[in-house]
Amino acid sequence: MRREQKKGGNNGEWLYGRRPVLESLTARRRLFYEAILPQEGRDSPEVAEIRRQVQAMNIPFRAVERQRLDQLCEGGNHQGVALRVGAYPYFPFDDLLAEVEELPQAAYLLLDHIEDPQNVGSLLRSADAAGITAVILPEDRAAGVTAAAVRASAGAAEHLRVARVVNLTRAMEALKERQVWLTGLDMDTQAKPYTAIDFTGRVGLVVGSEGRGLSRLVHETCDFIAYLPMLGKIDSLNAGVAGGIALYEIVRQRGLTR
Repeated sequence: MRREQKKGGNNGEWLYGRRPVLESLTARRRLFYEAILPQEGRDSPEVAEIRRQVQAMNIPFRAVERQRLDQLCEGGNHQGVALRVGAYPYFPFDDLLAEVEELPQAAYLLLDHIEDPQNVGSLLRSADAAGITAVILPEDRAAGVTAAAVRASAGAAEHLRVARVVNLTRAMEALKERQVWLTGLDMDTQAKPYTAIDFTGRVGLVVGSEGRGLSRLVHETCDFIAYLPMLGKIDSLNAGVAGGIALYEIVRQRGLTR
């Protein structure tokens, strides 16, 4: 199946940080233009492996002053390493739909207009760790898989199948037509404890945006609404933490182990 690679700027974008760069090189899903590495010397194991892969793939590399690298990475925590790459290879949503009926235990993570790339990255990292089938997020008013999100995911985003859709509610309806049961996280008065939801079979977990939670139409389209008990003084968790907890409830119910 053909992956969708949307066009970005002619110069690509800079991924930064040792683990994100290494995972991108390992996944080999992007175009690679050039790398910035420390001067050869006492490389850490991660930097040594990055250098080995860059050389094996004939990717041009060079060393630059730290201030220049800070500028290229827009102040991100680069750990002395950066990789200029092509656009993130989003997976076509239609291809996800085409395979649903062949996957009786499919599990999807849907992000309802989450704007903070740190939360997106955290959720992508959890989704990868939990063995989620695919992640679905809207094109507008939401953070995509940016360099910051890849950094926050510790590179896990480079291995995931992520689809962008024009209308999240319509995408949810299409999944429901294929017997995917959707649960949204919210503090609704009619919500059930997240441990009371049946997460076996084909399921989707919907995580709302920071502050606003689930949008009205998304909330109404969910089959179930679940909440996480809040026993302290604070009445909410950030999206990344809440989603990660619920994802591992899916893992627990399915008895999945490595």
